[in-house]
Amino acid sequence: MEIREFICIRCPMGCPLRAEVANGTVSRVSGNGCRRGADYAAQEAVAPKRTVTSSVRVTGGKVRLAAVKTVPEVPRESIFAVMDAIRALRVATPVHMGQVLCRNIAGTGCDLIATVSVD
Repeated sequence: MEIREFICIRCPMGCPLRAEVANGTVSRVSGNGCRRGADYAAQEAVAPKRTVTSSVRVTGGKVRLAAVKTVPEVPRESIFAVMDAIRALRVATPVHMGQVLCRNIAGTGCDLIATVSVD
């Protein structure tokens, strides 16, 4: 059995978490002050994921960049591939907040959406 320790980032309390991992599964989580902490430790211990936020180049607009993020979170090991895909992406105006700019980015099963509108 392996013990993995984390500081929870799901709420402002910042609880110190301990996850007991055996055979690639979490058998017990301790230190959490709420259910979100237990869920966070269970995910982080075996399959960490992150929301990637960045900017995409825009053509034909008043500004050259549009803020974007991944939905849902991508596996941590895919972050560099996602960033490579974002750097290669160009979108034409108009761009609308919430618009999917790239489906299944870098083969992650996650979409890249605009978090701002650009005319």
